[in-house]
Amino acid sequence: MSMPHRAVRRVEKAETLDRIAKPVSSMVKRVVRPRRVRNLFSGTNLGHPLHPMLTDVPIGAWTMAGLLDAVGGREGEPAADLLVTTGVVAAVPTAVTGMNDWSDTLGSERRVGLVHATANTAALTLYAASLAARSRGDRRKGKALGFAGLGVMVVSAYLGGHLTFVKGVNVNRTAWQRGPDEWTPVLAAAELAEGEHRTADADGVRVLLHRTDGKVHALAATCSHMGGPLGGGTFDDGCVTCPWHGSTFRFADGGIVRGPASTPQPCYETRIQGGRIEVRVPPAAAPADVVEDRAHRMRRRLPTRTPAS
Repeated sequence: MSMPHRAVRRVEKAETLDRIAKPVSSMVKRVVRPRRVRNLFSGTNLGHPLHPMLTDVPIGAWTMAGLLDAVGGREGEPAADLLVTTGVVAAVPTAVTGMNDWSDTLGSERRVGLVHATANTAALTLYAASLAARSRGDRRKGKALGFAGLGVMVVSAYLGGHLTFVKGVNVNRTAWQRGPDEWTPVLAAAELAEGEHRTADADGVRVLLHRTDGKVHALAATCSHMGGPLGGGTFDDGCVTCPWHGSTFRFADGGIVRGPASTPQPCYETRIQGGRIEVRVPPAAAPADVVEDRAHRMRRRLPTRTPAS
């Protein structure tokens, strides 16, 4: 295990951080509770989280400012100052969306996220001080503060990468779930009364079944946001709400009504055949080879017509 990896593992186990993380997380949750706020900060209407996209701006701006400070000479000073300013301004919405995402974490992810946020705050403070020094004409101090901020930012970026790619924070938890491409029986129709729900296995994937207005709907039973069990959620007005973080999905199409989820819930076609509920992946969502295979089998089942004599 590498030295950076060992260091971040120690942060994961530092339970003393919970004394700070828990109350701060609770405060953030209260602030982002309104649906419009939650959807905006979570990137609900984008199709993926908003925070990772916003990080590109301050990271890119501050990195290029550091390069110009190092080798740009006098000609590069105006551009370097503009890039520092851009990074400072962009860091604010980046931090806000990051806190929104962090408030849903627990345990080791929350501890690493707290250190990540602290490092980001330190980097922003250093760059703001650098900008102030530059505006006073103290170029040497401005550069020194900028280089210090760049170093802290690199550490923070490493922690952010660890949260995403090692811990899987805010990664779509249904990305590798396919479900059956052919009609697959999952439950006896008599076992699902009007207004009731059940979870069942469909070709190795857990699906959530719900009957409303006489129609059976089926969604992936694992919440796309953080893997919460939708079968243990609440059901109202044709929607299911995850019991973990409150993401709300429509049964009709898996669409998101309320974040923090940003990826729609996989939705399956249903039918009742021989007294059993059957499900399959919709043709529009199936890979091209599966769609062609279905069409080929349908053509084989059609009776052959002979020309009229």
